[in-house]
Formats: sequence, C-alpha cells, structure tokens
Amino acid sequence: MLRLRLLALSFFLATPCLAQPKEGMPQLNFHSYPSQLFWLLIVFVILYQIMLRMALPRIGGMIEERRGRIASDLDRAQELKDDTDRAIATYESELAEARAKAHGIVQERRNALTAEIDAERAGLDKEIAAKVAKAEKAIQAAREKALGQVGDVAAGVAGDIVAQLAGLKVSKAEVQKALARSGGK
Repeated sequence: MLRLRLLALSFFLATPCLAQPKEGMPQLNFHSYPSQLFWLLIVFVILYQIMLRMALPRIGGMIEERRGRIASDLDRAQELKDDTDRAIATYESELAEARAKAHGIVQERRNALTAEIDAERAGLDKEIAAKVAKAEKAIQAAREKALGQVGDVAAGVAGDIVAQLAGLKVSKAEVQKALARSGGK
C-alpha cells in the first residue's frame, strides 16, 4: 500500500516535468522544482541503499582483510627480526668462541716455538761455551809458550846489549844464569 502511495505521489510530482516547458532551461523553471527535488530524493535514497547494502559491506570487508593482512605481515616481520637477532647473537658468540680458540692455538704454538728456541739456544750456548773453553786453553798454551820464549828473547837481547855497551861477547847460557839470579826466568 505504501508503494502505491509513493507511486501516485511520484506521478503527481512528475507531471509538471512532462508539461511543455516554457522558455529557458528546465533547471531554472520554478514550476518544476518540487518534482526535481522529489526525484533527487528518490535517486539519493536508492543510491544510499545500494551503497549501504552492497558497496559499504564490501569495502568494510576489504578494510578488515587489509587490516588483518597488515597485522599478520607485521607479526611475520617481527618474527623475522627476532630470528635475525638470534642469528646475529649466535654468529657473534661463535665468532668470539672461534677467536678465543684461535688465540689459544696461537699462544700454544708460540709457547712451543719459544721452547724450541730456548732448547736450541741452550745447545748453542753449550757449544759456544765448549769452543770458548777450548779457545781459552789454546790462548793459555800460547801464553805459556810465549812466556817461555820471552826468557830466550830477553837473554838474546841482553847479550846483544852487553856486547854493544861493554864490547864483551857473552854466551846465551851465561846471560840466562844471570837473569835467573836476578829473579827473571
């Protein structure tokens, strides 16, 4: 019944539009304003109902879906960030462990090389000490031989000095006896 009344009212309001317009634009004709407002209201209500029942639920669904997707993407991004942070922490701890292990290996090798060098140095020190002792014995022997010959040389020189100063010829044996009495060799 309501529909029938609305249809009659719409026909009544629409009839001035069907009449022959006077001069000028129909939008500016004051006699057709009520029918234009009526049809504007009808079209607005129909479009509003279409938007309310069809478009807005779809748009709302898309917005909710997008919100959910964004939230899940943010959750996934947070999970990936946490995984990355854990991986970085693991990497750093393994790197520190590897550095400590490498430092231990280097220190161990350094200690082994130091021990080898000390052993070689000790062997060389013994060898050098033996050579020095041998050289000192040779020097001592040379010194004793030289000191033994100094007496002969001194006797020869003393004999030559006496011969030149006194004009006497003295034998080597006599010069050595005189040196022995005076405390020389």
